[in-house]
Amino acid sequence: MRIGSLHMVSRYQKQLNTAAEEQARLMEQSDGQSLHRPSDDPVRYSNWLRYGTEQNENEQYKKNVEAGKSWMQRTDGAVSGMADIFKTLKEKTIQAAQSPHQQTDMAAIAKEMTAKLHEIVSLGNSQQGDRYIFSGQSDLTQPFLLSEKKVARGIPKTLDDQQSKFFSKTNVSGRMKQMITLQGDDKNEYYLDTKTGDVYSYDFMKDGYKKKVAAGQAEVNPAADRAGNVGAFNVADNFLNTGQIKDASTTPPAGAGQGAGWTKSITVNGQTVNLKLKTVDQQIVKYQGDFKQISMVKKNGAVEPTADTVNATAGDIFGTDIFDDENSGNTRSGTAALNDMLTVAAKVDSSDVNWLISDGVTLADESHNNVVIAQDHIAARHNVYKGMADILDDYAVSIKQDISDTNSTDVAKLAVQLMQASAIYNMSLSVGSRILPPTLTDYLR
Repeated sequence: MRIGSLHMVSRYQKQLNTAAEEQARLMEQSDGQSLHRPSDDPVRYSNWLRYGTEQNENEQYKKNVEAGKSWMQRTDGAVSGMADIFKTLKEKTIQAAQSPHQQTDMAAIAKEMTAKLHEIVSLGNSQQGDRYIFSGQSDLTQPFLLSEKKVARGIPKTLDDQQSKFFSKTNVSGRMKQMITLQGDDKNEYYLDTKTGDVYSYDFMKDGYKKKVAAGQAEVNPAADRAGNVGAFNVADNFLNTGQIKDASTTPPAGAGQGAGWTKSITVNGQTVNLKLKTVDQQIVKYQGDFKQISMVKKNGAVEPTADTVNATAGDIFGTDIFDDENSGNTRSGTAALNDMLTVAAKVDSSDVNWLISDGVTLADESHNNVVIAQDHIAARHNVYKGMADILDDYAVSIKQDISDTNSTDVAKLAVQLMQASAIYNMSLSVGSRILPPTLTDYLR
């Protein structure tokens, strides 16, 4: 078989180019990476791309976690401050309830309580950068606004533990059982169960029910125990969600007496008693944010709205009362505990010691507890984010190792391979000078 010189030259050039390409491919790896294109190793290249994606995701989660930690640290600090103030308000309420006090002493306590509530409003308007931390997703809107003038607000009747057990089916407002306070034209107070329309006398709520309990009665028997019934009562028809009475809402300051809009009559001991909604003149706080949570996802996988939440809204901190709970017909106010404590301060200012003993201390205690519970939830989520930051740091190290194992160059091995490739290429050049046929130029030399 005759092999022409052209065929010999073609094969030699192909082998020489292959040797040159191998040398160039190995030289590429001198940058520390063994993979530069999918054809280098399809399986390893695919893994390398996947690890790179995971690394980018992990870096984003780390940024989310750091932002979340910063946000919650600011939130935790503000709520902790609120909890301390609510504790002080509780102590001041107990102090005011321990009569006797001079009017000037009560006025001084009320003034101090009001100043403390103003501090809470200021903390509620705290910002992280230019974002309000308690406004929900409406974080560019200042959340809390304190009224300049006093308005007429309904007075909730807050049941203590013994009363709550006896009136077990009474309207539940968050952690509390509450009724609406009414004023009779017989100069007595009455209390309205908004779920049933049943009205109970002051004497029954104070001592009468205790006699029933002592006689073995486990819970209220409305047919026998109530003073009367006024029929259906919708809280939202008579009060705003802040507790402000509707018929006086457009004409602050209050000056509306005992709730001029709603009137009903009941018969007590054969006498007709006309009832009105009892109110107290006080400032109120309005909430202008929303109740949506801000989430910062901290890991891959299923979304966890509760665990990923980094903020606390006003509803989480200040709870609800009878004026804005799910049975009221109103939307949440986000300021229930604040307005309830402003009611307490107004009662202290008017030296209503009986109310403070029967209602004020219970209301202050429950308001404080609600803030403490919110503080605990925030602290728990904060700890979750702190733990996740450590996990993501460990994962980042693991991913980096995977990338290194997949794509890094073995320097010692590369040096040997480069020496081999260089030797082969140089030998090929040397052989070529011997096997290639001479050209016309060579003959003419």
